[in-house]
Amino acid sequence: MKSKLLLSLAAMGLLWSQAGPNTAIIANLADVKWTRDPGDAPGSDGVMLREDPKTGATELLARYPPGHVFKPHWHNVNERIVLLEGRLSLHQGESERFLDAGGFAFLPAREVQRMSCVSKTRCVFYAYWDGKLDFNPPPAPR
Repeated sequence: MKSKLLLSLAAMGLLWSQAGPNTAIIANLADVKWTRDPGDAPGSDGVMLREDPKTGATELLARYPPGHVFKPHWHNVNERIVLLEGRLSLHQGESERFLDAGGFAFLPAREVQRMSCVSKTRCVFYAYWDGKLDFNPPPAPR
């Protein structure tokens, strides 16, 4: 996903330069141009919606195939997810919780994220990071 986001950020730069920071962005799932990075899982793609040039806050749409397991990772900034389609499993420590279509998740900065798409249909979601987006591997076990 990291490589897809970097590619999408580059494409977003072009859109941002044309639209400007105070221009409305209207994006319907059926009308947006989904892009896939060759390094990403088959069946996954995304749409970069916006990046704030001052704060680095980033918004995107992403979709993943049923059964997709995200590599454990964490960010230096808070993340918010609104699930539009499918069902996500989110592990926090020893507990597992589920996010259904229409659900919202707030994932605090520096907390390791372990997620997977557990529905029989793909998972489609809106994600927002409130600062410069980064991906970090979980700490090595002691």
